[in-house]
Amino acid sequence: MTEPTRTGPADAAESTVVRAVRSVAALLPRWGEWTPAARSPGADLLAGLIVALVALPLALGFGISSGLGAAAGLTTAVIAGAVAAVFGGSRFQVSGPTGAMTVVLVPIVGQYGPTGVLAVGLIAGLVLVVLAFAGVGRAVRYMPAPVIEGFTAGIAVVIALQQFPAALGIAGAEGEKVWQSAADAVHQFAQDPALLTPATALAVAVVILVGGRYLPRIPFSLIAVAAATLIAQLFHLDIARIGAIPAGFAAPTLSFLHVGELTSLIAPALAVAALAALESLLSATAADSMAVGARHNPDRELFGQGLANIA
Repeated sequence: MTEPTRTGPADAAESTVVRAVRSVAALLPRWGEWTPAARSPGADLLAGLIVALVALPLALGFGISSGLGAAAGLTTAVIAGAVAAVFGGSRFQVSGPTGAMTVVLVPIVGQYGPTGVLAVGLIAGLVLVVLAFAGVGRAVRYMPAPVIEGFTAGIAVVIALQQFPAALGIAGAEGEKVWQSAADAVHQFAQDPALLTPATALAVAVVILVGGRYLPRIPFSLIAVAAATLIAQLFHLDIARIGAIPAGFAAPTLSFLHVGELTSLIAPALAVAALAALESLLSATAADSMAVGARHNPDRELFGQGLANIA
């Protein structure tokens, strides 16, 4: 008769370590996941160029509107976007500053300043990593499809409203809410209409939408933006420019952390983490419906978003 196997504290500790290592390994990227990219490097490079071109003005604008400045928006788009792409769980999602997150960050900047936002981002990143290890991301599968559709439509509306001032050529639109800023831009434009800027924006949008519908393989987004930029420069059109793009990145530092303020920043950090998790998982689910192939890994996506916020 065999005696039952007994486990002591050392065995239990070893088992815990093994489980922890396996949990970490399950969230790390694998070499085989890069195989699809190796099959079509030209198409991926072109897609990345188009996305970067589209994301650049958005990142600069979100950085400015959040109160952190254009350099912060650009840094976030590059560094956080790269980290989330490598460690995230979606093949079809691009990470960076978003309109929805800007709405949350503005009051944090007003109350705690730019350094407070950095601390909130760090804490939120740690929370997202913990949620990834806890397997919370898998709960998104129980979310009703109308919620995903509504979320996607809502984000599209927010982004569209945020572009009203720039599309109408209004630099000083005022309003605490996105819709208030858009309404003020329309009001100012109606008082002193300058048709060149909105006509240019409309022409670019028409080329992208119509061209993409009938000739989807041609990068009309890149062509339209490049052509509009070239024409504006050659004919010296009176249209606002993005301006000088910040060069280089700030050196990593933790000088923004103040122990006395951390307790008061937990609640805003939890709100940012919740929005980041919801936004990334719903966006990844929406992206899955637009492509054929492997679906996103929700826990990996939370892990990647957490590391991106920490970075």
